[in-house]
Amino acid sequence: MAESKSVVIAALIANGAIAILKFFGFLLTGSAAMLSETYHSVSDTGNQVFLLIGIRYGGKDASRGHPFGYGKAEFFYSFLVSVLLFGIAGWESAKHGYNAIMHPHPVEQGSATLLGATFPAVWVNYSVLLGAIVFEAYALKKAYAGMQKDIQEHEWSGLVEAFKKTSNVTTLTAFTEDTIAMAGAGFALVGVYLSRFTGNPIYDAVAALLIGLMLMGFAVALAWENKRLLIGESLPKSEEQELRRIIEEFDGVRRIVDFRTVIFGPDDVLVTADVAFEKGIATAEMDQKITELEDALIEANASVFKVYVEPEKGRQSRREAAE
Repeated sequence: MAESKSVVIAALIANGAIAILKFFGFLLTGSAAMLSETYHSVSDTGNQVFLLIGIRYGGKDASRGHPFGYGKAEFFYSFLVSVLLFGIAGWESAKHGYNAIMHPHPVEQGSATLLGATFPAVWVNYSVLLGAIVFEAYALKKAYAGMQKDIQEHEWSGLVEAFKKTSNVTTLTAFTEDTIAMAGAGFALVGVYLSRFTGNPIYDAVAALLIGLMLMGFAVALAWENKRLLIGESLPKSEEQELRRIIEEFDGVRRIVDFRTVIFGPDDVLVTADVAFEKGIATAEMDQKITELEDALIEANASVFKVYVEPEKGRQSRREAAE
């Protein structure tokens, strides 16, 4: 949790400063790409605010009304990020880029003055975009470290598998956002430079359109990933198999009748198991075995916060009867 929060705070500081500088560059040059990048950085900044709210709200203790805690708050706020921020910012950026393509305007050749020195205004764009790439690289490094920690902890093959299976949406969102932010700044830098070099505004306009389309693509991908967690996804198959193995090999267990897991937050997994124990186990011994089994499951997986084991003595489950 603390590591995810530090990733978000680092991105928040960088994106807030970059948004102001990009807008200043747009005012000086009228660049469509710079306006798209301003939308991009403003949405990134709002993104971090929502994620911090999700982290804070999701860390609340369980209550009578929410007996399994508030862990899904992080999924909800991350979903809001994808729909409200990236969707809107992506649409506005793409629309502005499209309009700039259809109705091109001359490339601005103005100048700016700073501390008594006068220079081409486009230099502000170059400086801001290069600075943005540096800032985003720093934020991306922290987010990547968080992703690598999850990959090593769960023994996933790489980033692709992590994106599909992770429940740490805070770090996932920050990592994807920082990657796209670097790509967007790169598109804008190339577009601004080519338009300035050739005198043709089409390059700047195309860069703005690409940034918008990229943002909307990310919005769809992030919303899809949060959907699976909001509606109640189970642990990855490999982790479930390990927990099932522990139960099956536990002393006194005959077989598993039913087994389920549900993710309630980034580090909050509920496990339920109906277990058929060997005959002849006394009630007091049965209670002790169940307690030991529950402790073993919690110890085996750091994300498991609650385990319910129900003994099944000599009766079929509804699933078995149906079969």
